[in-house]
Amino acid sequence: MNDADLAASFAIFVAKQRGSAEVTADHLLLGCLRAVSRFGIVTLGGWNLDLEALGVDWVYQPEGARGKVAYSEDAVGVFDRAAQIARSAGAGGVGVEHLLAAFAGEEGGLMGELKRAHGITSAAWRAAIARLEPGDGGAGNGNVGKQEAGARKGAREYLTPEEAADALGIHVQTMRAYIRSGRLPAFRVAGERAIRIRREDLEKVLEPLGSEKKD
Repeated sequence: MNDADLAASFAIFVAKQRGSAEVTADHLLLGCLRAVSRFGIVTLGGWNLDLEALGVDWVYQPEGARGKVAYSEDAVGVFDRAAQIARSAGAGGVGVEHLLAAFAGEEGGLMGELKRAHGITSAAWRAAIARLEPGDGGAGNGNVGKQEAGARKGAREYLTPEEAADALGIHVQTMRAYIRSGRLPAFRVAGERAIRIRREDLEKVLEPLGSEKKD
């Protein structure tokens, strides 16, 4: 489980702990902060953020699969922005640093409260995140292995949600939202929890730019 997965697991825990029917952007931010904390304290730039003061059980450690969960539209938006940030940075995957950076422009919710309470600006937040150690997303030796893995993926008709998200350049949680809403057909492996998506079905979540209404 990499740091972004840990952040998502913490976010789910917080949502359930607070009786929420879905994981919101605020829960996701708390999950990210928990993933980069040490003994319940997040040190970013010149700020020390206390998770206990934010109502987070920092001792909790997620174990195993997270199961089904619904993400709010604002949380999915954060995942999408994080995926764009990761691509612009040339990262091999989304890490917790990309998720945190995706909150830089937020002025509402928990991020807005933190900005006002600690005098945080978008630029100062991004600078602090830039000093974090990169996550597990792009680790590995050499491009050959990545190219071989990509070739193997390209040869397969059925993809995992992660591979399908990779193919479209979106975050896996956005892909799962498409599946839950019925916008994208998906199949379950008999007797297993594993989900597979036909490569040819990926076009069903794409629409031509010409369909957009022009002013």
